[in-house]
Amino acid sequence: MTTWNKSSWKNKTALQQPDWPEEELKQATEDLSQLPPLVAAGEIRDLRAMLAKAAKGEAFLLQGGDCSEEFARCTAPNIKSTLKVLLQMAAILTYAGGKPVIKVGRMAGQYAKPRSSPTERVNGVELFSYRGDMCNSVEATPEARQADPQRLLKGYYLSASTLNLLRAFAQGGFSSLHNVHKWNQEFVKNSPVGGDYEQSIARQIDSTLKFMENIGIHTDMPQIKEVDIFTSHEALFLDYEEALARVDSEDEVPNRWYDCSGHMLWIGDRTRQLDGAHIEFLRGVRNPLGMKVGPKHEPNEIMQVIQRLNPDNKEGRITLIARFGAGKVEQFLPPLIRAVQAAGLNVLWCCDPMHGNIRKSLSGCKTRSFEDILAELQQFFAICRAEGAVPGGVHFELTGKDEKTGEVTECTGGASGLSDEHLGRNYCTACDPRLNAEQSLEMAFRIAEMIKEG
Repeated sequence: MTTWNKSSWKNKTALQQPDWPEEELKQATEDLSQLPPLVAAGEIRDLRAMLAKAAKGEAFLLQGGDCSEEFARCTAPNIKSTLKVLLQMAAILTYAGGKPVIKVGRMAGQYAKPRSSPTERVNGVELFSYRGDMCNSVEATPEARQADPQRLLKGYYLSASTLNLLRAFAQGGFSSLHNVHKWNQEFVKNSPVGGDYEQSIARQIDSTLKFMENIGIHTDMPQIKEVDIFTSHEALFLDYEEALARVDSEDEVPNRWYDCSGHMLWIGDRTRQLDGAHIEFLRGVRNPLGMKVGPKHEPNEIMQVIQRLNPDNKEGRITLIARFGAGKVEQFLPPLIRAVQAAGLNVLWCCDPMHGNIRKSLSGCKTRSFEDILAELQQFFAICRAEGAVPGGVHFELTGKDEKTGEVTECTGGASGLSDEHLGRNYCTACDPRLNAEQSLEMAFRIAEMIKEG
């Protein structure tokens, strides 16, 4: 391998990159390189340490948020609602598992999307594909679909705004366990399946909080009132990622680089070529890295990629995010686990039960079934345990908006019994279908049962 620097990826083949206008891109990335980092290197190191614990079964990773963030929806209510549902899910999982839950949002940077084709035909017109708001607009006109480097800057500023609000909510009392428990009590009261969970978890959390107060443990302490929240996104547009790469002067080892666009970065099925530009860039930054693994993977290639990204085999560096689909987990997951274990590689095993379960509804909408998502999770937990691996995390595309408020109907199933006929009510994702708030919380209770079984 050649010596790494933050631009060495440019000597490799870079897939999934927009056709940027060269001079405008140069100016935009120069501007980005002068702006403050979005996250601190110390926060990145903290997350790596937590993920190392999750890989050993001492913590659990909950990662979730929008499929593709949209500029127009970067608003306080939307950010607040997504954080709220993540906090609710985390409280349920923490109590059930008896271990810390690491909260990582697909937020503050998930503005880029890979596409299967550089172009698409809309109403008989050939257009550049929509690659996320950081590249172009979903509007189906030739002008709107042109790659615009100014959108990289706008994505940076909106990510900064999102992080600012997340930190305020995380430290300012909004995320208090009392608030989270009250929200979960409302879910239990209003959900058709709420009674199933009232005895098992919700009432027990209530009793625990009251016990703490009765013996004089103040529940307004920081551990109860504040939370740590981290951000993640797919490291797709490499010019953007390079512009936000920084050396941390406080690092105990000099000249180590961090990609300060987000705490955790992941690489997808489409861009994890061993000799590709994405692997080249990511091997040189210290962030924890996720890698999506779908049915088309080759185990030997995955081993080589892991070793390229983590040559020292450090814990907390690599999270393998399995995304096979409910009907394919038993075929693909056991051989992958065995190969990783045989190679002695340190990884955190995580399940993304969303991407392998996309189907078309009768009306032509992309959707996912709650039951398929749940089935893949159940198989993931069972197989990991049978193979001696730790099922250490879950990865969801979700929204805090609830179908009952007339907001989101994108995935079928769940306690409310959404069907294909209901999808048209409020199908508003810019890309892939998401679980709504009620479905997300119901899923958290079901995962809690799986954790307790272990």
